[in-house]
Amino acid sequence: MRYLLLLMGLISTGAMAYYPTGTNTVLGSYANRQSLITSSFNPAAPYLMTNISSFRTGFLGPLNIGFEIGDVEDLEDQVDDLEDILDANYTDTATAQAAINQANGILSNIGQTAYVKFSGSVHAPFTPIIYKTNKRGAFVLDADASFVNRVGVLADDIEQDSSGANVELVSDTSVHVKKVTDYRFGVGYSQSLGRPVSGAWILGGKLNFHSMGLGQEVAVLTSEDDDVSDAFDDFFMSRKNAQSNISLDLGAIWTAKNYQFGATVTSINEPEFDFDEIGNCAGLSDAALSKCNAIRRLAENGQLSLNDTYKMKAQLTVDAALMSTNQNWSIAVSHDVNSVADPVGDKHQWSMISLSYFSDNLIFPGIRLGYRKNEVGSKLSYMTMGTTLFRRLDLDLAYSTQRNSGEDLPRSVYFSIAYNLAF
Repeated sequence: MRYLLLLMGLISTGAMAYYPTGTNTVLGSYANRQSLITSSFNPAAPYLMTNISSFRTGFLGPLNIGFEIGDVEDLEDQVDDLEDILDANYTDTATAQAAINQANGILSNIGQTAYVKFSGSVHAPFTPIIYKTNKRGAFVLDADASFVNRVGVLADDIEQDSSGANVELVSDTSVHVKKVTDYRFGVGYSQSLGRPVSGAWILGGKLNFHSMGLGQEVAVLTSEDDDVSDAFDDFFMSRKNAQSNISLDLGAIWTAKNYQFGATVTSINEPEFDFDEIGNCAGLSDAALSKCNAIRRLAENGQLSLNDTYKMKAQLTVDAALMSTNQNWSIAVSHDVNSVADPVGDKHQWSMISLSYFSDNLIFPGIRLGYRKNEVGSKLSYMTMGTTLFRRLDLDLAYSTQRNSGEDLPRSVYFSIAYNLAF
């Protein structure tokens, strides 16, 4: 039970291309030349960020961190009840069966709704780096590191074990942890097509080189293996099973004096990455073998995959904006046309709207306000806000409007901080 209690503690205290980063937390996929980091999503955007025959670079960040928790009411009380049921001694099968019925009801609710996710990312210093040639083409170099961890419950029916003097309750219910880290380096090019009076087309592409580590670990709640805690410590501290692959992004922007339209297709080639295999029971000790067999039974019941694969599926995003000529003022919307799953299996399809002001005054701050919603998966909605201080320091926040019953913290929060070179 200590692992389920750990999960409960994480959720009750409330202590990422899928998660908002930098000023994109508020602005979505809209490329605003007043904020360099907005060029990292649409491969056509770097062309907008600088003048002919000149460089533009970032400085530090953005550094992003966030969490999301499941929709679970009275989780602490439910876990306490479950612990009392599993730890109790039963002298007859009728009493044990009544306890089983109560415990299975609790487990069914927890298994469907209890999870906690932590995610974060950071850009390499001075990235993105953009150079626009005198032939009206722009090159970009970009690099970042990101992670996402997800802790959930695999609920399994509780059964009676009458082999001893008393009736004991047994179950394969487990805590399931997925951990994914991604070191990404991107190189891209964007080009303006023609010089029409009313506006211009900009097309771009970017190759992303990924080194992705994908791991998963399972802890059976009734396991007597004393080495499980050490295994979990090793799992969280290590980065194993690193795999390399390439993804391709394409983008287009129609830009005019006071409006802009954009479209982006990410991961058009849909690369795949394999999680490390679990459930290999050869040569294990008795305690470890019992756990391994439980994992295999969960896999047979469809609770998890022993050989899981993450496919980075293609996603189309469209955006539109009305803005002042210098893009200090803007109102923008963006929408993911299709949903995709993140590396730990949760679906995302964002819709966003924002109003922003970037100040040219060193003293007066810029401000951003917006709203974003995940149309699938968790279906969480967020209020978003941000400020730019001294034209360099960006602070952005997204917090969900939903809360669990009896909890003060929102179910999800994302925070970002960055320090930029003024432009």
